[in-house]
Amino acid sequence: MSTSEFSIIKEFFTVESADGFPPVVGVGDDCAILDVPANKQLAVSADTLVEGVHFLPNSNPELLGQKVLAVNLSDLAAMGATPAWVSLAITMPAIDKAWLSSFSKGFFSLANKHQLHLIGGDTTRGPLSITINIMGLLPTKKRLLRSGAQVGDQIFVSGSIGSAGLGLKKASSGGTDLSDADISAYLNPISRVDLGQCLLNVATSCIDISDGLSADLNHILKASGVGATLIHEKLPVTMSVRNHCKEIDDELWPYATGDDYELCFTLPKNMRIDALDGLTPDCVTKIGEIEEVIGLRIKMPDGKQVELNKGFDHFYVD
Repeated sequence: MSTSEFSIIKEFFTVESADGFPPVVGVGDDCAILDVPANKQLAVSADTLVEGVHFLPNSNPELLGQKVLAVNLSDLAAMGATPAWVSLAITMPAIDKAWLSSFSKGFFSLANKHQLHLIGGDTTRGPLSITINIMGLLPTKKRLLRSGAQVGDQIFVSGSIGSAGLGLKKASSGGTDLSDADISAYLNPISRVDLGQCLLNVATSCIDISDGLSADLNHILKASGVGATLIHEKLPVTMSVRNHCKEIDDELWPYATGDDYELCFTLPKNMRIDALDGLTPDCVTKIGEIEEVIGLRIKMPDGKQVELNKGFDHFYVD
């Protein structure tokens, strides 16, 4: 590693804090060393985000620093894990200190909020891409999985669906105003870490919605060996998304658009959402039920049912 690379790490990515779960050895050695607390297990996830694929060229670096971490925190949220450690690898065309300063500001603003420690990573030269390896803690033998949904379970989603997909369309046309709820949903997603922890002992299954509700709910259905019917009128969408669907004459559009980073989860049939400790009921919406018949069906307002499986696929070519 050249001196300039060491300088990047020292100047922009070395932060020490006593909050959360500090590493025994962190940034600066060949490996980080971690102490996992007694009666805890590690939840680990990794994501690579590539310019032009996962984020727009010339994205605001501060917002990008937040988003690359937020989408990985969403994976921990889907398991009910408490964030603990993260590593970061950046490939970039050239050293741009102003960009790095802004990116690290956004990254650490969210990391500090979750008492998350950066424990290492890498910097290399090439087309802009960012890889995150994130680690969280779970009580031994307690976790949220995709495979626990049972016939009769209620299906819920957090937040609103489709807003980030519409925000991507607006941002692709030059929109940057974060007061626009759709643009904010795309550029500055909320990680539902607190919700995931509330669900840890009660939800029968859970997944984060990254590739579209239909695709990700189908992962739950496949892993659990069940099917589901959703009530279209119950899907939580904003007025702007509703209007967009009318403009393109596609009522099912919100199910297939990605980047929501909300949670989709199932609860036992008779469990009341407003009875869960620490959960704000107005942040989640019941949208359907788990059924024995395999497949995902959408019940439309006219009573017709539509089979739906489509979502974002990194390697699908239309």
